[in-house]
Amino acid sequence: MASRRRPSPPAAEALLPLAFLLLACLSSAAAAAKQTGQLTVFWGRNAGEGTLREACDTGLYTTVVISFYSVFGHGRYWGDLSGHPLAGVGADIKHCQSRNVLVLLSIGGPGTGYSLPSSQSAADVADNLWNAHLGGRRRGVFRPFGDAAVDGIDFYIDVGGPGHYDELARRLDGYNRFYRGRKGVRLTATPRCGFPDSRLDGALRTGLFERIHVRFYGNDTRCAYGAGAGTWGVAEAWKKWAARYPRSEVYLGLAPAESGVPEGAQGTVAVYLKYLYYDLLPKVQEAPNYGGVMVWDRFSDKKTRWSTVVKGWA
Repeated sequence: MASRRRPSPPAAEALLPLAFLLLACLSSAAAAAKQTGQLTVFWGRNAGEGTLREACDTGLYTTVVISFYSVFGHGRYWGDLSGHPLAGVGADIKHCQSRNVLVLLSIGGPGTGYSLPSSQSAADVADNLWNAHLGGRRRGVFRPFGDAAVDGIDFYIDVGGPGHYDELARRLDGYNRFYRGRKGVRLTATPRCGFPDSRLDGALRTGLFERIHVRFYGNDTRCAYGAGAGTWGVAEAWKKWAARYPRSEVYLGLAPAESGVPEGAQGTVAVYLKYLYYDLLPKVQEAPNYGGVMVWDRFSDKKTRWSTVVKGWA
């Protein structure tokens, strides 16, 4: 079937006073592409982003990823929420879930306090995640979020070697035997855009990850949009990710801070995102396993209002 050609954009000077008309036109034209409406955001990186509850109450996001569980693998287990107090996070998790927002916990991140040096360490980390953050309730295991349980675990492995993350994934998936009629431990991954991601390739090959949020931001000049790869570089890398993992939903991971939208932009921010609507999204949405858009992160999204526009295009 021939694809429908998107209309030419209106003159830039007409965009700001006609914000609502522009958004209506763009949403209508975008209907020709495969859209899911799925928007995932990472939360927990800056106290200025507001609470988890506030993020869920925006109505913008279908998934919120708490980041990060950043110390593990050597008998110590802890997370870093960048100044957010632990008190209240558990209640916020339950609130988000009551609004049908999926809540995941991401492990790893940019720190150096984690690794999996052995099969036993993978088993120990799985046991701690199960009893401290998921459905387990073993006495003596501290639960930072109280009796709230996250819906799954995201792998955001940025340092160290690739060893044993496949074993960790299998052990976490094994806890689904305790659930009837639903998947209580969902697995996602957030690799770098350079294909393949050597740290996560072994884990992803297990086929247990239902979603892959590919990070097309950062400093990789081959595929990160803000590093000079442009829409062509992103699209070329995207094809490889989508083709390699056809059974997983693949998300386009972007950073509002690198999008060209200035902080505190007045009027609609759509004027700054025409490249995304007319060029990049149509390309990635051709993939049958396109899942949606991942936003890094809530803090920059709140300052730029990026998702208020992209939500209608995802």
